[in-house]
Amino acid sequence: MIDFISANNGKIEMFNNGDFVATAETAKTIAYVLEMYGYDGSVATSSSIDFASEYGFENDEDAEVLWDEGVKRFYMTNEAA
Repeated sequence: MIDFISANNGKIEMFNNGDFVATAETAKTIAYVLEMYGYDGSVATSSSIDFASEYGFENDEDAEVLWDEGVKRFYMTNEAA
């Protein structure tokens, strides 16, 4: 179950119980990882998500926007199934 995310080098890093699972730079990849590992609707976030411009994103809000797009895609895919 993906339960923690952080921002690094312009990508989202995802964790399961403290273990690194995957890195994603697209919403499609985020949705795929959520499908593979599970997602219960919420995650804890590193402060790097709030200060994403210091971690390779153009703007501070870009990491959160990318994450939200991935989650939306995950839900759209699972609702269609």
